[in-house]
Amino acid sequence: MKILLLDKNHPLITEQLLAKNFVLEEDFTSSYDEVCHKIENYDGVIIRSRIPLDKNFLEKGKSLKFIARVGAGMENIDIPVAEKLGIQLINSPEGNRDSVAEHVVGMLLILMNRLFIASQEVKNGIWLREENRGDELLGKTVGLIGYGNMGKATAKRFSGFGCKVIFHDILPGLSDDYASQVSLDELKKSADILSLHIPLTSETNYLVNEKFISEMKKDFYFVNTARGKNVETKYLVEALKSGKIKGACLDVLEYEKASFENLETENEDLKYLLESEKTIVTPHIAGWTHQSKEKLAQVIVDKIIASYC
Repeated sequence: MKILLLDKNHPLITEQLLAKNFVLEEDFTSSYDEVCHKIENYDGVIIRSRIPLDKNFLEKGKSLKFIARVGAGMENIDIPVAEKLGIQLINSPEGNRDSVAEHVVGMLLILMNRLFIASQEVKNGIWLREENRGDELLGKTVGLIGYGNMGKATAKRFSGFGCKVIFHDILPGLSDDYASQVSLDELKKSADILSLHIPLTSETNYLVNEKFISEMKKDFYFVNTARGKNVETKYLVEALKSGKIKGACLDVLEYEKASFENLETENEDLKYLLESEKTIVTPHIAGWTHQSKEKLAQVIVDKIIASYC
């Protein structure tokens, strides 16, 4: 089988697939149109986020048997078209679930205990204790939306902090030792902390909007390591200003490029998020550890070999 690699990933992908006699070609620079022109020559493609695999692309890939995305989200692939054409879709959420879960907890600990602020103050000769009094995770009710690989790994971490963990998911019967499944209404009623672990779909686009925030009974902390467009930012900012949202931990932003490589929009809402003491903002790196880079790649390789060797 001939496979095209469109993004740089861990070298084990190349090493292990070559050892299994796959034919590989790397192309990390060609444009969308240039790749479309040659995609018919390949049986498989391995991607991250650089190029969208839309209807036009997929229909030109007349020989494609599979698409493998090194990561969890598949929104840069036209999934209905791929399924109609009989192209197998492979991803690797198992590979970075632990790094995402640790990032969620890490951001919250920094925010709730004012660790970054206090550290910077001391480094600048300012010694404030009462002003930097923290807020404990112990005893908080954490509400997760989405209970797949990321949600489950996150619940496991929070349970170790003595939190009550509840979640809402579109699939039934997912409760386990770490979290209990509840209705969305119950989650909105009970959660002190809200964390998103969902893909970006037509149903989840702007899921957290003005209405959603107003229906949360308690003032709450908010965490998003899923997708930026799961949240309507202007209402997030309004809730931060009013105190309805006590603080926000954001690894993803509505204003990211589709490739996640940088921001594509600047406005007053973004300016507030970047300057506020109520926010922790990171550049889409929750699943981006040294360990996850290797694990994501290994999961992809294992799945390709299982299907085609």
